Amino acid sequence: MAAFYDLSADLIRGIYDRRIDAPAILDLDTFFPDGRKFADAWREIRDEGLAVAQQLATVPKFHEIMREQTEISANDGRDWRMLILKAYGIENPPNMAKCPALASIVKSAPDVLSASISFLSPGKHVPAHRGPFRGVLRYYLALSMPMGADGRPGAVLRIADSEYRLKDGEFLLWDDTYTHEVWNHSESVRMVLLLDVRRRGMPLDMELFSRFLMGVVQIGIRLRGFT
Repeated sequence: MAAFYDLSADLIRGIYDRRIDAPAILDLDTFFPDGRKFADAWREIRDEGLAVAQQLATVPKFHEIMREQTEISANDGRDWRMLILKAYGIENPPNMAKCPALASIVKSAPDVLSASISFLSPGKHVPAHRGPFRGVLRYYLALSMPMGADGRPGAVLRIADSEYRLKDGEFLLWDDTYTHEVWNHSESVRMVLLLDVRRRGMPLDMELFSRFLMGVVQIGIRLRGFT
């Protein structure tokens, strides 16, 4: 299954790469202006995430949700847990109810396809990998970023050849088809909000192709009993 997923992702990326030429980091106001809503409410979103973290063992590990991601989620015996509120347009009502403020903003932002809170254990390393297709952008908002002994954020996000250490309330909008990697060098859990958002301004054929792919993904999500 993982091999089929990797092959499909490579084929899909190739189609997008021939039609869309874009940098790794994108301007928020141009591509996802609703991202400001989430950044403005980061403290409230953080508090909801911290409440969930009080029972972190009940939040599934990423590879328990998506088996194809086992190589990057279960690679080192340290946890990467994901509370998924929405996946490619399909809401998870119990998880939405756990984070009502976040859920309300998600509902008000029509470009948001997926929304989750990501909990990365101390010492966890997520190996280098790439997202499947360029029709979706990744919004990354730091909610509870542990600090390292050197006074800098202890978790590092590497995108392409650049490293980013975001403090609480800071964000990035980026194209996750670029190779990326994460380390939590700290002794505390790193918590961030991850959104997948619809890419604006694509050629019509790529827009239609994206809609088709998202429909296929939605079928798979429902078959797995996400809701």
